[in-house]
Amino acid sequence: MRVTEYAHHDAVGLAELVAKGEVSPAELEAAAREAVAKVDPLINAVVETWPADDEPRPGSTPLAGVPFLIKDIGVAMAGRRMELGSRLAAGHVARADSYLMARLRRAGLVTFGRTSTPEMAYGITTEPVLHGATRNPWDPARSAGGSSGGAGAAVAAGVVPIAHATDAAGSLRVPAACNGLFGLKPTRGRVSMGPDADEVFSGLAVQGAVSRTVRDSAALLDAIRGPEPGDPYVVQQPSRPYAQEVTRHPGRLRIGVLAQAWGGCRTAAPVADALSRTTRLLESLGHHVTEVPVELGVGWEEFVLACARLMTVNLAASVDELAAAFDRPVDSSTLEPASLAGYRYGQRVSGPRFAAALAVRNRVARSLARYFDGHDVLLTPTLPELPVPLGTYAKDAEALDGLGWIGRILDHSPFTTAFNMAGTPAMSVPVTADPATGLPVGMQFAAGHGLERLLFRLAGQLERAAPWSGRTPAVWAGR
Repeated sequence: MRVTEYAHHDAVGLAELVAKGEVSPAELEAAAREAVAKVDPLINAVVETWPADDEPRPGSTPLAGVPFLIKDIGVAMAGRRMELGSRLAAGHVARADSYLMARLRRAGLVTFGRTSTPEMAYGITTEPVLHGATRNPWDPARSAGGSSGGAGAAVAAGVVPIAHATDAAGSLRVPAACNGLFGLKPTRGRVSMGPDADEVFSGLAVQGAVSRTVRDSAALLDAIRGPEPGDPYVVQQPSRPYAQEVTRHPGRLRIGVLAQAWGGCRTAAPVADALSRTTRLLESLGHHVTEVPVELGVGWEEFVLACARLMTVNLAASVDELAAAFDRPVDSSTLEPASLAGYRYGQRVSGPRFAAALAVRNRVARSLARYFDGHDVLLTPTLPELPVPLGTYAKDAEALDGLGWIGRILDHSPFTTAFNMAGTPAMSVPVTADPATGLPVGMQFAAGHGLERLLFRLAGQLERAAPWSGRTPAVWAGR
Protein backbone atom coordinates (compact mmCIF):
# COMPACT_ATOMS: atom_id res chain seq x y z
CA MET A 1 0.00 0.00 0.00
CA ARG A 2 1.33 3.42 -0.96
CA VAL A 3 1.69 5.91 1.84
CA THR A 4 -0.56 8.37 0.01
CA GLU A 5 -3.35 5.79 0.15
CA TYR A 6 -2.53 4.60 3.67
CA ALA A 7 -2.82 8.08 5.18
CA HIS A 8 -6.42 8.50 4.00
CA HIS A 9 -7.74 5.52 5.97
CA ASP A 10 -8.69 5.50 9.64
CA ALA A 11 -7.68 2.64 11.92
CA VAL A 12 -10.94 0.69 11.67
CA GLY A 13 -10.81 1.03 7.89
CA LEU A 14 -7.25 -0.29 7.75
CA ALA A 15 -8.15 -3.23 9.99
CA GLU A 16 -11.05 -4.06 7.69
CA LEU A 17 -8.65 -4.19 4.72
CA VAL A 18 -6.39 -6.52 6.69
CA ALA A 19 -9.33 -8.76 7.61
CA LYS A 20 -10.33 -9.00 3.94
CA GLY A 21 -6.78 -9.94 2.95
CA GLU A 22 -6.40 -6.87 0.76
CA VAL A 23 -3.33 -5.73 2.66
CA SER A 24 -1.07 -7.30 5.28
CA PRO A 25 0.01 -5.85 8.64
CA ALA A 26 3.58 -5.83 7.34
CA GLU A 27 2.55 -3.70 4.37
CA LEU A 28 0.78 -1.25 6.67
CA GLU A 29 3.80 -1.06 8.94
CA ALA A 30 6.00 -0.33 5.92
CA ALA A 31 3.66 2.47 4.87
CA ALA A 32 3.71 3.92 8.37
CA ARG A 33 7.50 3.89 8.39
CA GLU A 34 7.52 5.63 5.03
CA ALA A 35 5.18 8.24 6.49
CA VAL A 36 7.59 8.80 9.38
CA ALA A 37 10.46 9.33 6.94
CA LYS A 38 8.34 11.69 4.84
CA VAL A 39 6.89 14.03 7.46
CA ASP A 40 8.70 13.63 10.76
CA PRO A 41 11.74 15.70 9.75
CA LEU A 42 9.26 18.59 9.47
CA ILE A 43 7.35 18.06 12.74
CA ASN A 44 9.68 16.07 15.06
CA ALA A 45 6.89 14.03 16.64
CA VAL A 46 8.36 10.51 16.66
CA VAL A 47 11.21 9.93 19.11
CA GLU A 48 12.10 6.40 18.05
CA THR A 49 10.91 3.52 15.90
CA TRP A 50 11.70 -0.19 16.19
CA PRO A 51 10.86 -3.43 14.39
CA ALA A 52 7.38 -4.46 15.55
CA ASP A 53 7.45 -7.79 17.35
CA ASP A 54 3.70 -8.52 17.36
CA GLU A 55 2.02 -10.70 14.75
CA PRO A 56 -1.68 -9.89 14.95
CA ARG A 57 -4.25 -12.35 13.66
CA PRO A 58 -6.18 -10.55 10.89
CA GLY A 59 -9.82 -9.94 11.79
CA SER A 60 -9.37 -10.96 15.41
CA THR A 61 -10.26 -7.47 16.68
CA PRO A 62 -11.54 -4.20 15.14
CA LEU A 63 -7.97 -2.80 15.19
CA ALA A 64 -5.89 -5.87 14.29
CA GLY A 65 -2.89 -5.07 12.13
CA VAL A 66 -3.04 -1.27 12.52
CA PRO A 67 0.27 0.62 13.03
CA PHE A 68 0.39 2.33 16.42
CA LEU A 69 2.61 4.65 18.44
CA ILE A 70 2.85 4.94 22.22
CA LYS A 71 3.70 8.07 24.16
CA ASP A 72 7.10 8.34 25.82
CA ILE A 73 5.39 8.23 29.21
CA GLY A 74 2.47 6.44 30.83
CA VAL A 75 2.79 3.03 29.16
CA ALA A 76 5.62 0.52 29.56
CA MET A 77 6.56 -1.84 26.72
CA ALA A 78 8.95 -4.61 27.69
CA GLY A 79 12.43 -4.10 26.27
CA ARG A 80 11.71 -0.62 24.92
CA ARG A 81 12.83 2.75 26.19
CA MET A 82 10.50 5.04 28.13
CA GLU A 83 12.44 8.21 28.91
CA LEU A 84 9.62 10.56 29.98
CA GLY A 85 11.03 13.25 27.70
CA SER A 86 13.74 13.87 30.30
CA ARG A 87 17.50 13.72 30.57
CA LEU A 88 16.95 12.37 34.07
CA ALA A 89 15.42 9.18 32.64
CA ALA A 90 17.45 8.99 29.42
CA GLY A 91 18.18 5.40 28.45
CA HIS A 92 15.53 3.86 30.73
CA VAL A 93 14.26 0.54 29.37
CA ALA A 94 11.01 -0.99 30.62
CA ARG A 95 11.38 -4.47 32.08
CA ALA A 96 7.81 -5.60 31.52
CA ASP A 97 4.57 -4.58 29.85
CA SER A 98 2.15 -2.44 31.81
CA TYR A 99 -1.47 -3.58 31.89
CA LEU A 100 -2.30 -1.05 29.20
CA MET A 101 0.45 -2.31 26.92
CA ALA A 102 -0.80 -5.87 27.33
CA ARG A 103 -4.25 -4.75 26.23
CA LEU A 104 -2.85 -2.86 23.25
CA ARG A 105 -1.12 -6.07 22.17
CA ARG A 106 -4.33 -8.07 22.59
CA ALA A 107 -6.10 -5.49 20.45
CA GLY A 108 -3.78 -6.50 17.61
CA LEU A 109 -2.19 -3.06 17.25
CA VAL A 110 1.29 -3.06 15.71
CA THR A 111 3.31 -0.80 18.02
CA PHE A 112 6.46 0.30 16.22
CA GLY A 113 7.59 3.45 18.03
CA ARG A 114 7.07 6.19 20.60
CA THR A 115 6.07 9.84 20.40
CA SER A 116 7.49 12.89 22.10
CA THR A 117 6.25 14.45 25.33
CA PRO A 118 7.35 17.49 27.34
CA GLU A 119 9.58 16.55 30.25
CA MET A 120 7.60 14.40 32.72
CA ALA A 121 4.44 15.36 30.74
CA TYR A 122 4.68 18.56 32.77
CA GLY A 123 3.29 21.05 30.28
CA ILE A 124 0.82 21.69 27.49
CA THR A 125 3.39 22.21 24.76
CA THR A 126 5.86 19.58 23.56
CA GLU A 127 9.27 21.23 23.50
CA PRO A 128 11.60 19.04 25.60
CA VAL A 129 15.32 19.69 25.76
CA LEU A 130 15.97 15.96 25.28
CA HIS A 131 14.30 15.64 21.88
CA GLY A 132 13.56 19.18 20.70
CA ALA A 133 10.29 20.88 19.82
CA THR A 134 7.42 19.06 18.15
CA ARG A 135 5.86 21.24 15.45
CA ASN A 136 2.22 21.62 14.51
CA PRO A 137 1.52 20.08 11.06
CA TRP A 138 -0.95 22.90 10.30
CA ASP A 139 1.70 25.55 10.93
CA PRO A 140 5.18 24.31 11.90
CA ALA A 141 5.92 27.60 13.66
CA ARG A 142 3.23 26.81 16.22
CA SER A 143 2.91 24.41 19.14
CA ALA A 144 1.36 20.98 18.65
CA GLY A 145 0.10 21.16 22.23
CA GLY A 146 0.94 18.80 25.03
CA SER A 147 1.65 16.79 26.81
CA SER A 148 0.61 14.34 24.07
CA GLY A 149 1.89 16.69 21.40
CA GLY A 150 3.98 14.09 19.63
CA ALA A 151 0.95 11.83 19.35
CA GLY A 152 -1.22 14.68 18.11
CA ALA A 153 1.23 15.83 15.45
CA ALA A 154 1.92 12.29 14.24
CA VAL A 155 -1.78 11.45 13.83
CA ALA A 156 -2.61 14.79 12.21
CA ALA A 157 0.26 14.39 9.72
CA GLY A 158 -0.89 10.89 8.72
CA VAL A 159 1.88 8.83 10.32
CA VAL A 160 -0.68 6.68 12.15
CA PRO A 161 -4.47 6.97 12.30
CA ILE A 162 -4.57 6.77 16.11
CA ALA A 163 -1.98 7.02 18.87
CA HIS A 164 -1.73 6.56 22.63
CA ALA A 165 -2.12 9.68 24.77
CA THR A 166 -2.49 10.60 28.44
CA ASP A 167 -4.36 13.45 30.12
CA ALA A 168 -3.75 14.95 33.58
CA ALA A 169 -4.76 18.56 32.90
CA GLY A 170 -5.81 18.52 29.26
CA SER A 171 -2.79 16.67 27.86
CA LEU A 172 -4.94 14.66 25.43
CA ARG A 173 -7.60 17.26 24.61
CA VAL A 174 -5.16 20.14 24.11
CA PRO A 175 -3.16 18.45 21.31
CA ALA A 176 -6.42 17.19 19.82
CA ALA A 177 -7.58 20.81 19.60
CA CYS A 178 -4.24 22.10 18.30
CA ASN A 179 -3.98 19.43 15.60
CA GLY A 180 -7.58 19.11 14.44
CA LEU A 181 -8.21 15.68 15.98
CA PHE A 182 -10.77 13.91 18.10
CA GLY A 183 -9.72 13.12 21.67
CA LEU A 184 -11.80 11.76 24.54
CA LYS A 185 -10.56 11.77 28.13
CA PRO A 186 -12.24 8.82 29.87
CA THR A 187 -13.70 8.67 33.35
CA ARG A 188 -11.18 8.20 36.17
CA GLY A 189 -10.58 4.46 36.56
CA ARG A 190 -11.91 3.51 33.12
CA VAL A 191 -8.41 2.37 32.06
CA SER A 192 -5.95 0.80 34.49
CA MET A 193 -2.72 2.58 35.42
CA GLY A 194 -1.20 -0.63 36.80
CA PRO A 195 0.68 -2.48 37.82
CA ASP A 196 3.38 0.02 38.78
CA ALA A 197 0.90 2.76 39.76
CA ASP A 198 -2.55 2.79 41.27
CA GLU A 199 -3.23 6.38 40.21
CA VAL A 200 -1.11 9.09 38.59
CA PHE A 201 -1.05 12.72 39.76
CA SER A 202 -3.46 11.77 42.55
CA GLY A 203 -6.11 10.57 40.14
CA LEU A 204 -5.93 13.51 37.74
CA ALA A 205 -4.28 11.49 34.95
CA VAL A 206 -5.99 9.00 32.64
CA GLN A 207 -5.04 6.94 29.59
CA GLY A 208 -6.56 7.41 26.16
CA ALA A 209 -5.83 8.27 22.54
CA VAL A 210 -6.05 10.90 19.84
CA SER A 211 -7.50 9.94 16.46
CA ARG A 212 -8.87 11.32 13.21
CA THR A 213 -12.28 9.62 13.55
CA VAL A 214 -14.67 9.05 16.42
CA ARG A 215 -15.07 5.34 15.69
CA ASP A 216 -11.32 4.79 16.07
CA SER A 217 -11.28 6.26 19.58
CA ALA A 218 -14.37 4.24 20.49
CA ALA A 219 -12.82 1.00 19.25
CA LEU A 220 -9.61 1.64 21.16
CA LEU A 221 -11.40 2.48 24.40
CA ASP A 222 -13.36 -0.75 24.04
CA ALA A 223 -10.04 -2.58 23.79
CA ILE A 224 -8.32 -1.00 26.79
CA ARG A 225 -11.14 -0.31 29.28
CA GLY A 226 -11.87 -2.36 32.37
CA PRO A 227 -10.28 -2.85 35.80
CA GLU A 228 -7.24 -4.91 36.74
CA PRO A 229 -6.50 -6.51 40.13
CA GLY A 230 -5.64 -3.89 42.72
CA ASP A 231 -7.04 -0.88 40.88
CA PRO A 232 -8.26 1.82 43.33
CA TYR A 233 -11.29 2.80 41.23
CA VAL A 234 -14.01 0.64 39.71
CA VAL A 235 -16.26 2.21 37.08
CA GLN A 236 -19.47 0.59 35.89
CA GLN A 237 -18.85 -0.98 32.50
CA PRO A 238 -21.01 0.04 29.53
CA SER A 239 -23.92 -2.15 28.50
CA ARG A 240 -22.73 -2.24 24.89
CA PRO A 241 -19.42 -1.52 23.13
CA TYR A 242 -18.60 2.14 22.64
CA ALA A 243 -18.09 1.39 18.95
CA GLN A 244 -21.84 0.79 18.72
CA GLU A 245 -22.66 4.08 20.45
CA VAL A 246 -21.03 6.17 17.71
CA THR A 247 -23.91 5.50 15.32
CA ARG A 248 -26.72 5.80 17.89
CA HIS A 249 -28.76 9.01 18.04
CA PRO A 250 -28.00 10.99 21.22
CA GLY A 251 -31.56 12.28 21.59
CA ARG A 252 -32.40 15.91 22.30
CA LEU A 253 -29.73 16.97 24.78
CA ARG A 254 -29.73 19.78 27.32
CA ILE A 255 -26.41 21.46 26.57
CA GLY A 256 -25.05 24.29 28.68
CA VAL A 257 -22.42 26.63 27.23
CA LEU A 258 -19.53 28.14 29.20
CA ALA A 259 -18.02 30.69 26.82
CA GLN A 260 -15.63 32.41 29.24
CA ALA A 261 -13.38 30.36 31.47
CA TRP A 262 -13.12 30.24 35.22
CA GLY A 263 -10.45 32.64 36.43
CA GLY A 264 -11.23 35.46 34.05
CA CYS A 265 -9.17 34.32 31.06
CA ARG A 266 -10.93 35.78 28.02
CA THR A 267 -11.72 33.65 25.01
CA ALA A 268 -10.06 35.00 21.87
CA ALA A 269 -12.30 36.22 19.05
CA PRO A 270 -11.55 33.36 16.57
CA VAL A 271 -12.40 30.79 19.24
CA ALA A 272 -15.52 32.66 20.36
CA ASP A 273 -16.69 32.76 16.74
CA ALA A 274 -16.09 29.01 16.43
CA LEU A 275 -18.09 28.46 19.62
CA SER A 276 -21.00 30.44 18.16
CA ARG A 277 -20.94 28.35 14.99
CA THR A 278 -20.89 25.16 17.06
CA THR A 279 -23.86 26.36 19.11
CA ARG A 280 -25.85 27.00 15.96
CA LEU A 281 -24.94 23.56 14.62
CA LEU A 282 -26.12 21.91 17.83
CA GLU A 283 -29.40 23.83 17.70
CA SER A 284 -29.92 22.76 14.10
CA LEU A 285 -29.53 19.15 15.27
CA GLY A 286 -32.39 19.65 17.73
CA HIS A 287 -30.48 20.15 20.98
CA HIS A 288 -31.50 22.69 23.63
CA VAL A 289 -28.48 24.97 24.03
CA THR A 290 -28.20 27.78 26.58
CA GLU A 291 -25.33 29.76 28.06
CA VAL A 292 -25.12 28.95 31.76
CA PRO A 293 -23.04 29.76 34.83
CA VAL A 294 -21.07 26.76 36.07
CA GLU A 295 -19.83 26.77 39.65
CA LEU A 296 -16.36 25.30 40.12
CA GLY A 297 -16.93 24.84 43.84
CA VAL A 298 -13.84 26.85 44.82
CA GLY A 299 -12.26 30.14 43.83
CA TRP A 300 -9.85 30.14 40.90
CA GLU A 301 -6.78 30.94 42.99
CA GLU A 302 -7.62 28.10 45.38
CA PHE A 303 -8.13 25.79 42.41
CA VAL A 304 -4.74 26.70 40.90
CA LEU A 305 -3.04 26.28 44.27
CA ALA A 306 -4.58 22.84 44.76
CA CYS A 307 -3.51 21.76 41.26
CA ALA A 308 0.02 22.98 41.93
CA ARG A 309 0.24 21.07 45.20
CA LEU A 310 -1.10 17.83 43.74
CA MET A 311 1.07 17.99 40.63
CA THR A 312 4.32 19.12 42.21
CA VAL A 313 4.23 16.66 45.11
CA ASN A 314 3.71 13.81 42.66
CA LEU A 315 6.43 15.23 40.40
CA ALA A 316 8.87 15.44 43.31
CA ALA A 317 8.25 11.82 44.27
CA SER A 318 8.85 10.67 40.68
CA VAL A 319 12.03 12.74 40.34
CA ASP A 320 13.48 11.34 43.57
CA GLU A 321 12.72 7.80 42.42
CA LEU A 322 14.34 8.33 39.02
CA ALA A 323 17.39 10.07 40.47
CA ALA A 324 17.97 7.16 42.83
CA ALA A 325 17.42 4.55 40.13
CA PHE A 326 19.88 6.12 37.67
CA ASP A 327 22.26 7.67 40.22
CA ARG A 328 21.88 11.11 38.66
CA PRO A 329 21.74 14.52 40.33
CA VAL A 330 18.58 16.59 40.50
CA ASP A 331 19.73 19.88 39.03
CA SER A 332 19.82 21.85 35.79
CA SER A 333 21.92 19.15 34.12
CA THR A 334 19.03 16.68 34.33
CA LEU A 335 15.87 18.79 34.60
CA GLU A 336 14.47 21.76 32.70
CA PRO A 337 13.66 24.98 34.61
CA ALA A 338 9.92 24.31 34.95
CA SER A 339 10.43 20.74 36.16
CA LEU A 340 13.16 21.76 38.58
CA ALA A 341 10.99 24.55 39.97
CA GLY A 342 8.09 22.13 40.35
CA TYR A 343 10.32 19.62 42.10
CA ARG A 344 11.54 22.18 44.62
CA TYR A 345 8.03 23.49 45.23
CA GLY A 346 6.66 19.97 45.73
CA GLN A 347 9.33 19.19 48.30
CA ARG A 348 8.04 22.05 50.45
CA VAL A 349 4.35 21.10 50.39
CA SER A 350 3.37 19.74 53.81
CA GLY A 351 1.17 16.74 54.43
CA PRO A 352 -1.78 18.83 55.68
CA ARG A 353 -1.55 21.13 52.63
CA PHE A 354 -1.53 18.11 50.32
CA ALA A 355 -4.62 16.75 52.09
CA ALA A 356 -6.28 20.15 51.67
CA ALA A 357 -5.59 19.92 47.92
CA LEU A 358 -7.33 16.55 47.83
CA ALA A 359 -10.29 18.17 49.57
CA VAL A 360 -10.44 20.76 46.78
CA ARG A 361 -10.50 17.91 44.27
CA ASN A 362 -13.55 16.55 46.07
CA ARG A 363 -15.32 19.91 46.16
CA VAL A 364 -14.81 20.43 42.43
CA ALA A 365 -16.16 16.93 41.71
CA ARG A 366 -19.27 17.54 43.84
CA SER A 367 -19.92 20.96 42.32
CA LEU A 368 -19.68 19.76 38.71
CA ALA A 369 -21.85 16.75 39.56
CA ARG A 370 -24.60 19.15 40.63
CA TYR A 371 -24.36 20.86 37.24
CA PHE A 372 -24.90 17.54 35.47
CA ASP A 373 -28.02 16.95 37.54
CA GLY A 374 -29.67 19.62 35.38
CA HIS A 375 -27.81 19.29 32.08
CA ASP A 376 -26.66 16.42 29.90
CA VAL A 377 -23.54 18.05 28.49
CA LEU A 378 -21.37 21.12 29.05
CA LEU A 379 -19.84 22.81 26.00
CA THR A 380 -16.74 24.98 26.24
CA PRO A 381 -13.87 25.81 23.92
CA THR A 382 -11.07 23.32 24.48
CA LEU A 383 -8.60 26.20 24.47
CA PRO A 384 -9.29 29.93 24.74
CA GLU A 385 -6.91 30.75 21.88
CA LEU A 386 -5.50 29.35 18.66
CA PRO A 387 -2.31 27.23 18.84
CA VAL A 388 0.45 29.48 20.14
CA PRO A 389 3.88 30.05 18.56
CA LEU A 390 6.66 27.75 19.72
CA GLY A 391 8.55 29.21 22.67
CA THR A 392 5.51 30.98 24.15
CA TYR A 393 5.38 28.91 27.31
CA ALA A 394 9.13 28.92 27.90
CA LYS A 395 9.40 32.72 27.98
CA ASP A 396 10.94 33.72 31.33
CA ALA A 397 10.22 30.24 32.74
CA GLU A 398 13.39 30.46 34.83
CA ALA A 399 11.72 33.15 36.92
CA LEU A 400 8.69 31.00 37.83
CA ASP A 401 8.35 28.78 40.87
CA GLY A 402 6.25 25.61 40.84
CA LEU A 403 3.03 27.48 41.54
CA GLY A 404 3.82 30.05 38.88
CA TRP A 405 4.37 27.38 36.22
CA ILE A 406 1.08 25.64 36.98
CA GLY A 407 -0.61 29.04 36.92
CA ARG A 408 0.83 29.67 33.46
CA ILE A 409 -0.44 26.30 32.20
CA LEU A 410 -3.93 26.89 33.57
CA ASP A 411 -4.05 30.44 32.22
CA HIS A 412 -3.51 29.01 28.72
CA SER A 413 -5.77 26.00 29.26
CA PRO A 414 -8.42 27.08 31.79
CA PHE A 415 -11.28 24.91 30.55
CA THR A 416 -9.78 21.41 30.73
CA THR A 417 -8.35 20.68 34.19
CA ALA A 418 -11.63 20.86 36.11
CA PHE A 419 -12.69 17.56 34.54
CA ASN A 420 -9.43 15.93 35.59
CA MET A 421 -10.17 17.08 39.12
CA ALA A 422 -13.72 15.75 38.90
CA GLY A 423 -12.66 12.53 37.17
CA THR A 424 -15.44 12.89 34.58
CA PRO A 425 -15.23 12.31 30.82
CA ALA A 426 -14.62 15.15 28.39
CA MET A 427 -13.74 15.27 24.71
CA SER A 428 -12.29 17.73 22.21
CA VAL A 429 -14.03 17.66 18.84
CA PRO A 430 -12.61 19.41 15.73
CA VAL A 431 -15.99 20.75 14.72
CA THR A 432 -14.66 23.80 12.88
CA ALA A 433 -11.62 25.84 11.89
CA ASP A 434 -10.58 29.47 11.89
CA PRO A 435 -11.40 30.93 8.45
CA ALA A 436 -8.57 33.48 8.60
CA THR A 437 -5.72 31.08 9.33
CA GLY A 438 -7.12 27.64 8.53
CA LEU A 439 -6.05 26.48 11.98
CA PRO A 440 -8.31 23.93 13.69
CA VAL A 441 -10.41 24.94 16.68
CA GLY A 442 -11.41 22.27 19.19
CA MET A 443 -14.67 22.33 21.10
CA GLN A 444 -14.83 20.55 24.46
CA PHE A 445 -17.89 18.58 25.52
CA ALA A 446 -18.08 17.20 29.06
CA ALA A 447 -20.58 14.78 30.62
CA GLY A 448 -21.31 13.23 33.99
CA HIS A 449 -19.38 10.42 35.61
CA GLY A 450 -19.19 7.27 33.52
CA LEU A 451 -21.10 8.72 30.57
CA GLU A 452 -18.60 8.21 27.76
CA ARG A 453 -21.41 6.56 25.79
CA LEU A 454 -23.30 9.86 25.66
CA LEU A 455 -20.22 11.72 24.41
CA PHE A 456 -19.55 9.12 21.72
CA ARG A 457 -23.15 9.41 20.49
CA LEU A 458 -22.90 13.19 20.31
CA ALA A 459 -19.47 13.07 18.68
CA GLY A 460 -20.71 10.64 16.05
CA GLN A 461 -23.65 12.93 15.29
CA LEU A 462 -21.34 15.96 14.97
CA GLU A 463 -18.93 14.04 12.74
CA ARG A 464 -21.78 13.14 10.38
CA ALA A 465 -23.22 16.65 10.38
CA ALA A 466 -19.92 18.53 9.99
CA PRO A 467 -17.28 16.08 8.71
CA TRP A 468 -13.71 17.06 9.41
CA SER A 469 -11.80 14.19 7.79
CA GLY A 470 -11.46 16.14 4.55
CA ARG A 471 -9.41 18.87 6.24
CA THR A 472 -5.71 18.05 6.11
CA PRO A 473 -2.72 20.06 7.36
CA ALA A 474 0.16 21.52 5.41
CA VAL A 475 2.42 18.66 6.55
CA TRP A 476 0.51 15.56 5.47
CA ALA A 477 1.80 12.13 4.48
CA GLY A 478 -1.17 11.63 2.18
CA ARG A 479 -0.15 14.45 -0.13
